[in-house]
Amino acid sequence: MSQAPPIPDVDVETLRCEIRNEYAEVADNPGRGFHFHTGRPLAKMLGYREELLDAVPESAIESFAGTGNPFSLGEIERGARVVDVGSGAGIDSLIAGHLTGSEGQVIGVDMTPEMLEKAAAAAKAAGMTHVEFREGYAEALSVPDGWADVVISNGVVNLCPDKLMAFGEMFRVLKPGGRIQIGDILVQKAVPDDAKRDIDLWKG
Repeated sequence: MSQAPPIPDVDVETLRCEIRNEYAEVADNPGRGFHFHTGRPLAKMLGYREELLDAVPESAIESFAGTGNPFSLGEIERGARVVDVGSGAGIDSLIAGHLTGSEGQVIGVDMTPEMLEKAAAAAKAAGMTHVEFREGYAEALSVPDGWADVVISNGVVNLCPDKLMAFGEMFRVLKPGGRIQIGDILVQKAVPDDAKRDIDLWKG
């Protein structure tokens, strides 16, 4: 059996605080310009279909800061239950809600209050009462065991020091036979230990 990767030597609470501050700014000032792509141009770059974006309020799209397209990995069926890990301003949760229809249910989990507030307002504006947002961490999802048909996540696992715990939580909330669809960052070479301790690089 292969050994679990070591957890980086970084203060988790400090890291979470810095990440929350960064993404609070993306929520509150999406047009400011960041060192990463955001908004509708990013969604188009990542291959999001126009008809899916048209189903989502622009307020959720403008603060999008993902790294991939989880919807390119499989169809979300009508009536499905979906968990969105690190839901941000709600774009992926609301697309999932559009695809599941009102027969389904979507729970978005995020740790940034400003993103949660923006996502909830977007769900209300879209009339998607079957989409809800909860405060929480990828490593401790506020979702019951075996609840979800599909877990989606976009640009979040790379921000978790304990990736094994994050994946363990995704597995916990999935039904038997459920699936995980993730868009995230992959690296070609191992990240040096000193870089793993640099919180500014985690945000970048």
